[in-house]
Amino acid sequence: MPFSKDQLTNIPHILSAPRFTTYLQHCNNDPARALTLYQWNLELSSAFIVPLHLLEVSLRNAVVECLDQVYTVNWPWNQRFIYSLPDFKRNYSPRRDLQSVASRMPNPTMGNVVAELKFAFWEKMFTRRHDTRLWDQHLKTAFPYAPNTMSVQQLREKIFNDINPIRKLRNRIAHHEPIFARNNQDDYNIIYELISYRDTVTADWMQDIQNVTQLIARRPQ
Repeated sequence: MPFSKDQLTNIPHILSAPRFTTYLQHCNNDPARALTLYQWNLELSSAFIVPLHLLEVSLRNAVVECLDQVYTVNWPWNQRFIYSLPDFKRNYSPRRDLQSVASRMPNPTMGNVVAELKFAFWEKMFTRRHDTRLWDQHLKTAFPYAPNTMSVQQLREKIFNDINPIRKLRNRIAHHEPIFARNNQDDYNIIYELISYRDTVTADWMQDIQNVTQLIARRPQ
């Protein structure tokens, strides 16, 4: 549907010139095409919430199941687990994140802690430092539909490498940044594959209810 003159004037102003310039530059300074692209980017970002939701929940629940086996259901307060986590001084620290979340709530439960931890915490759980204590024995159980041809180390490394770009996609969407310059189909395929490693029924259900792929097919020229 064509934009009205007022829409072409008012909406870019409300969005701000610096924000809208990114879209103008991609569309040869054509305001109508730029606004069309902005609207599509907005709709696609919204659509990605469904796959991202299912991925984050499935991944963190997979980690929790393994942590329960190794450190008991009280793993958020288990000192052996806490001190197995890295504590980077200048970058994101999984140890400080867990300690902060587990200590700032009155009468916290494991469920409260899981809900509050950053996505980066779950990503960092798939580094090789956890192989001996966690993944060597439990990875294939947590992801029973992953390819049998992959070793534990290969699968864990692939999961880690695949989570990283998806976390960055999630953060761009959360901060209302453009995602149109990414390979959106690749992003979706990674999400689908990771969920399918955990459970193929859930992955196929996501495929049925999502509209990311339909929007990708309707990307503005």
